[in-house]
Amino acid sequence: MFTFENVRYKNILRISDLTIHEKEITCIVGESGSGKTTLLRMLNHLISPDKGSIAFRGEDLLTLDPISLRRRVVMLPQAPVIFKGSLEDNLTIGLKFSEKPLPAESTLKKVMQRVKLKKELREDAENLSGGEKQRLALGRILLMEPEVLLLDEPSSALDDDTESLIIKTFVDYAKNNEKTLVMVTHSKSLAKNFGDRILEVKGGSVYEWDH
Repeated sequence: MFTFENVRYKNILRISDLTIHEKEITCIVGESGSGKTTLLRMLNHLISPDKGSIAFRGEDLLTLDPISLRRRVVMLPQAPVIFKGSLEDNLTIGLKFSEKPLPAESTLKKVMQRVKLKKELREDAENLSGGEKQRLALGRILLMEPEVLLLDEPSSALDDDTESLIIKTFVDYAKNNEKTLVMVTHSKSLAKNFGDRILEVKGGSVYEWDH
């Protein structure tokens, strides 16, 4: 699905050869500042390598329209953006940007249940706690149904119990719908529990774990 060839990015990453496979759960681990998020941001062309090439389904990312790409390859950053307005506004804003049809209210409520967000759709999103905002943003991603989900520390604002529930929700969603999930996580145990494949970023290079 994604192939890297002789990629260099500043003094952060040096990746001679890497493939991220379709319909797999790929977890990316490594120390803080190792380049995990940089690697993730390259996958939907938020940043570009200084040297080398990255292809998505055989096409160089530099030749693809970035907006169209990001509708297919959706990223949730570690500090997700919450927009002014209600929870409903925030859940549907990605669909509006992508010019996709808006779902019924019942569908929105089901998504909120899946991400364990016990709130009313009309409530003001700015009043949510950090963990609740994280779950709201995760719900927004689920509604968009992208080919590839890129999650950067998606459970960083959640307690341990909620973390496992939310990650399992996304892993199950990806597997049941034949989607590709690439997730940066600080937790090696979480990566071992849920990843089909684990990549470690260390010293600017990427290594695959046997597990």
